[in-house]
Amino acid sequence: MTPRTERLTLSGAVGAIEAARDAAAGAAAPRGVAVIAHPHPLFGGTMDNKVVQTLARAFVACGWTAVRFNFRGVGGTAGTHDEGRGELDDMLAVVQQVAPGGPNAMPIALAGFSFGAFVASHALARLWGERQVDQVVLVGTAASRFTVAPVPPEAHLRTLVVHGEHDDTVPLSAVMDWARPQTLPVTVVPAGGHFFHGQLPLLKGLVMRHLQSAT
Repeated sequence: MTPRTERLTLSGAVGAIEAARDAAAGAAAPRGVAVIAHPHPLFGGTMDNKVVQTLARAFVACGWTAVRFNFRGVGGTAGTHDEGRGELDDMLAVVQQVAPGGPNAMPIALAGFSFGAFVASHALARLWGERQVDQVVLVGTAASRFTVAPVPPEAHLRTLVVHGEHDDTVPLSAVMDWARPQTLPVTVVPAGGHFFHGQLPLLKGLVMRHLQSAT
């Protein structure tokens, strides 16, 4: 299934947010909207990162619409890097515009890679209790570099955490130290690195299996 991509310009606290919406061509109504956050802006992270695109394809293959976006200061998004604070505001602004809450709100999923997983964890913490978040996917979670928010216990069964065994950017031990107090399972990709080179089809399959198992 080849996604159809639509370029968007959304509104953020400091100006325009550049985004892309991926959906299956000619598909029925989507299961929901997944908002996906990219890796660190100061180290080349963008919404077109290969892992981010892989996450989007996995969601689309499972019937979701996927929205990728550039954090402030990246591409056509206004502003400058804000060490996660403003980036959280960016992600919440995207959620509000592509999947607004209310009585007829569409199901939403939050996903992120590396720095984006850190931001997505805080978006989940902010939204939890205000509206239902149906799925959470955190890949290469930057637990050694940032204070990643814990996943609410009620969200554990709908959360997939994936990490590479040989990640030399974010050691697996750091993610385990974050997950252990929560008793939150972590799916480890044997011999996997931070960017999952040569293993992106495996990553896509893991995400799809998680989404398809949702009841």
